[in-house]
Amino acid sequence: MKPLVIEIDDMRLKGSLNAREHWRARASRVRREREAAHWTLLDAKRPPLPVVVRLIRVAPRSLDDDNLQGVFKAIRDGVADAYGIDDKDRSRIRFEYDQERGAPHQYGVRIEVRPA
Repeated sequence: MKPLVIEIDDMRLKGSLNAREHWRARASRVRREREAAHWTLLDAKRPPLPVVVRLIRVAPRSLDDDNLQGVFKAIRDGVADAYGIDDKDRSRIRFEYDQERGAPHQYGVRIEVRPA
């Protein structure tokens, strides 16, 4: 079965581990990211659980591994919300992380969901 591939364009994921932003601005950004993943997946024909979800960041510059996983926290929560489960349930949902170089000023997120 082919994986479900969803692209969210113009989403610039910030490295929240090092970001210095006001708590209200951060809360608003996290809510937007989480809801974008949640509603986009709800509208798609999702494979049944258990699944493997590959989260891919598209940006001009790459992040190191620990920051890469950290920027996907809200997206990961949104994907789990769409399935109605907790994101720590590794027996039903497993996450993988990757990144691709985009053109200058090109930012986005690709979510690939496939059966486990």
